Amino acid sequence: MTNPGYGAVDLARLQQQAEAREKLASSTVESFFTVSEDNLESHVLQRSVQVPVVVLVGSARSEESESLKATFQQLAAQGNNSFVVGYVDADTNPQIAQALGVRGVPTVLALAAQRPVTSFEGAQPAEMVQQWVDTLVQQVGPQLQGLPEGATEHDEPEDPRLEAATAALNVGDFDAATRIYDDILAEDPSNKEIKQAKATVAVMKRLDPQNRTTDPLAEAEAEPDVVDKQLDAADAEVVAGAPEKAFGRLLLFMERSAGSDKEAAKTRLLELLSLFDSTDERVKEARTRLASSIF
Repeated sequence: MTNPGYGAVDLARLQQQAEAREKLASSTVESFFTVSEDNLESHVLQRSVQVPVVVLVGSARSEESESLKATFQQLAAQGNNSFVVGYVDADTNPQIAQALGVRGVPTVLALAAQRPVTSFEGAQPAEMVQQWVDTLVQQVGPQLQGLPEGATEHDEPEDPRLEAATAALNVGDFDAATRIYDDILAEDPSNKEIKQAKATVAVMKRLDPQNRTTDPLAEAEAEPDVVDKQLDAADAEVVAGAPEKAFGRLLLFMERSAGSDKEAAKTRLLELLSLFDSTDERVKEARTRLASSIF
């Protein structure tokens, strides 16, 4: 049975991720910032792939919150970007506090590689907070990518081309956004965030509901040996939030195919893997299986 709207909601999520990567690529590093719905993806989730991100959820009505806020502002300023701190005002952004599972203020959470790693509630002496931060930076920091070389607070203005790419995405002009990314990559071929954004847009374009009137998973099941059907199905599984199924599908197809079909599956697999953090266990497992199939 066909489903013309397949993946529409999740495509919006992919667009949000692409835009977040643009913001991360163009933004300066703020050691202490206010978290909002606009920067939650870029400044908290995406940044946590690079360095530990401490999120303080508080309220101006709470003296304990204000005390912790002052402590973290001072520590962040002295931290040399080894970690960053985001402040969530639970009064003005209750939806973010709720999404984080906060039951009272102040609450402090630490994120690394887009996952919570530790937390505490209530007031703490400044010395204890210092020790907590030191432990976080020493134990978790080395496991992350680190900030791009030369990144400092307020180092460079935002590239206006990224604003143009976002505008293109907002109107569904995937080709225009891709051309902008290509221009940036021509000047900075090692820009990982732009590479990921470009790969994300490629998936968005292939699975845009306006370009598809059939269910790619049903088609792949009906024609398991047709490479294009398997590629489309893998895209759909990523958009549906099941990348491990997409990776597995392409790896299995590679095992039973050869020549250009096998190479096409490998190329698509590498592209989809680039959408996710290299520390993701699903990515690690897929890359291990891919290496085994090659060697």
